[in-house]
Amino acid sequence: MGKARILILGGTTEARALAAALAPRADLDVVLSLAGRTADPAPQPVPVRSGGFGGAEGLARYLQDEGIDLMIDATHPFAARISANAAQAAAQSDVPAFALRRSAWVPVEGDDWLFVHSVPQAIAALGATPKRVFLATGRQEAHYADAAPYHHYWVRSVDPVDPPLTAPDVCYIHSRGPFRLEDELEMLRKHGIDVIVAKNSGGDTTYAKIEAARQLGIKVIMIERTEATGLPAVETLEAALDRIDHLVSSLMKRGV
Repeated sequence: MGKARILILGGTTEARALAAALAPRADLDVVLSLAGRTADPAPQPVPVRSGGFGGAEGLARYLQDEGIDLMIDATHPFAARISANAAQAAAQSDVPAFALRRSAWVPVEGDDWLFVHSVPQAIAALGATPKRVFLATGRQEAHYADAAPYHHYWVRSVDPVDPPLTAPDVCYIHSRGPFRLEDELEMLRKHGIDVIVAKNSGGDTTYAKIEAARQLGIKVIMIERTEATGLPAVETLEAALDRIDHLVSSLMKRGV
């Protein structure tokens, strides 16, 4: 009886942690898929496949051609298109699949959040009065800030924003989380940030900026997630491992 083949759609801290937990197991053959958008991705504990699949149809073909027994969507909570493709591909190829999706942040006492549904809405919500804005949405949607060029922006991303923004007052911060509260407090104070624009990514890796904003009384324009559809989801590594054990046990009983 062969190993169960597992495909993890990754790019998140949770995906790496899941891969690390599964890597030592002799009964599994694990492949981690990365979109390939980061120039220098962090080292991974299992073999990596980089690049897109060609939509849902391409992913379904990959699942069948590679004999994948189980797929786990552990992509970013805002990677809606990939998650939709994963659900469609799983249905087409009849491969068991579920999502590992960290829970969203919720405001606590002292937070000053304004909820919006997209980056363009967040930029519009900054208003007409020039502000000092920490734009923590990643590089792919940073260009929406060009619609409001009278603000001064600090844009943080792992890789450079290319092409750069056309807004005249933009500073770029290239760094990779996790971020420490002390560093976030220092950065926000140093630049005199008035407002933070952030996606509700959830998790601990980038939460420090939210905690720092609370301590300093800085408003956060929070971009809400679109509701994920298609795959059943778990929120923790432990729950994912339990589900994997259950599904792999079922596969083995069927002689996979």
